[in-house]
Amino acid sequence: MTTIKDIARLSGYSIGTVSRVINNHPDVSAEARQRIEDVIRETNFQPNSNAKHLKQTVQSAITILVKGTKNVFLETILEEIQKLLREHGEDVNVVFLDEMSNEVETAAQLCLERRPKGLIFLGGNREFFRKEFSSITVPSVLVTDYAASLGYNNLSSFATDDIQAARDAVDYLIQAGHTKIGIVGGSENTESGHVGSLRRRGAIEQLEKSGIGFDAGKFYEPCRFNLQAGYDATVSLLKRTPEITAVFAIGDIVAIGAVRAAKDLGYKVPEEISVIGFDGIEYTKYSIPRITTVRQDTSLLARRCVEDLLFRLNYSRPAVHEMISYEVVAGESVYKPRN
Repeated sequence: MTTIKDIARLSGYSIGTVSRVINNHPDVSAEARQRIEDVIRETNFQPNSNAKHLKQTVQSAITILVKGTKNVFLETILEEIQKLLREHGEDVNVVFLDEMSNEVETAAQLCLERRPKGLIFLGGNREFFRKEFSSITVPSVLVTDYAASLGYNNLSSFATDDIQAARDAVDYLIQAGHTKIGIVGGSENTESGHVGSLRRRGAIEQLEKSGIGFDAGKFYEPCRFNLQAGYDATVSLLKRTPEITAVFAIGDIVAIGAVRAAKDLGYKVPEEISVIGFDGIEYTKYSIPRITTVRQDTSLLARRCVEDLLFRLNYSRPAVHEMISYEVVAGESVYKPRN
């Protein structure tokens, strides 16, 4: 395992200088800071949060709060985070919440009862953080939503640009020739702070930018992030507005439900109804047809989350906020209309 001494040797700077960079002290030249941080990234240096120099306070395992009990995408990230934390000797406690629950309120209660040394939020509602996170003092990370605007010194965030990615997803449908595009998933409340609301907002912005416009009463159906909800919402949407030729599903698990619903209603997918999803979960590669989707980099989201939390558990470093890359991955579920 890489040590501070190794970082000093590889960077050419003293252990003291390396320590000052890790602890974010200002009395380090820009050149030295850049070189040391480059070496830290290259060697994947991670501190041991159980090291004897830490304060001997009674704290329990890192707690991960997962927003949604049937969210396959978050469970994929959870698995990778747990693996990485175990590799660094960390104990982990996982708490699953309903997707409509207040995760910050739950976390605050857990801090009182269990004293976790760090928190990881997989999914979240930004408004809950804005209003209530100030009561939480332990190092924390929000994954899949961007918290830079909230200004909390102990809350980092790593996310995909949901608004722009949703724009790109809808533009993919538009470029294929679709103009009757429905949206399935998320919430009608655009101020809810939920990731589904951001994706819905991006999709509508792209439709309006393209001159298509959007009538929510005809072309939108809200639902939760699970198969049954995606199925039921798509049935309602297509029965209400049968002229729809394409659907943007705000999550892949919703998209899979949407495909099944379209087929049960007698539509051919993609020849009569095209579907594009969001997240890039493994199931989309094996569904029939394979789902075209916005793929998020789950491995990078997990790795950056763990790297950041372990550093801040041990050293005085400010919270960081990063947007993680994504790509639109063509599958078999989007078809170019003949007319």
